[in-house]
Amino acid sequence: MKRLSLIAALILSPLSGVAAQEPAEPVEVMILGVYHFANPGRDVVNIEVDDVTTPQRQAELEALSAALAEWRPTRILVERESAGPDFIDENYRSFTPAMLAENRNETVQIGYRLAHRLGHENVYGFDEQGGEGEPDYFPFGRVRQWADDHGAGERLDAIFDEVRAMAEREQERQATKSIARSLIVHNSPQNDEMHRRTYYGMLQFGDADDQPGAEINAYWYMRNAKMFAKLGLIAEPGDRVLVIVGSGHGYWLRQLAREAPGYDLVPVMPYLERAAD
Repeated sequence: MKRLSLIAALILSPLSGVAAQEPAEPVEVMILGVYHFANPGRDVVNIEVDDVTTPQRQAELEALSAALAEWRPTRILVERESAGPDFIDENYRSFTPAMLAENRNETVQIGYRLAHRLGHENVYGFDEQGGEGEPDYFPFGRVRQWADDHGAGERLDAIFDEVRAMAEREQERQATKSIARSLIVHNSPQNDEMHRRTYYGMLQFGDADDQPGAEINAYWYMRNAKMFAKLGLIAEPGDRVLVIVGSGHGYWLRQLAREAPGYDLVPVMPYLERAAD
């Protein structure tokens, strides 16, 4: 019995020491998934986007900025690749409100606008792009080639039917809905679920020798995991971090914020609804 008691003491004593330490304040993370305002046409399914520099759209973006400012984010991260160790987006240094009439990119229209409103000195770029010696993080061409070579092209097309239908609805919404109303759809659980089904649906495209469907899932997760890891390098305990990113990243980034230790996921929907109202 004495021997067992000694073993138990050795196991439990480190845990009691950890418990005695003051836990660090969690980093609060809010993920704002967006459609690309200046769509570069690089997605598998693309939509035509209204000009966000018109007076009506600018008023909507001001309302969105005012609503997000109520959360008082301490750091704003955008989908731009910036060098470490500080990951500062140098382009923000030259921002003036006059740029809002010229530059349609959501980084400028939402990220820089809000940072300027809040008086932030810096905006941070946390994107991860495949460069020399790095993988293609979304090798869809290989999935398409395998599907076509194995008579599975129609099956692959069917997986993206839901995405195309969403894009068509988005196109219709452009004429009648505000930007905030469109973003409510892009940040909905239904939208995350659609992306989940699309990613995992591609797992079926492969065989014993070639697994492009598994690879696209692994590499896409890797890109999002690296982005989230950069968030961890940028943020400090107690920070409120607003992440502005293409809505296709939302499923994985929200999952990481929910499950990674030291983070609390804050829902963006109440602020979007406030902006829409």
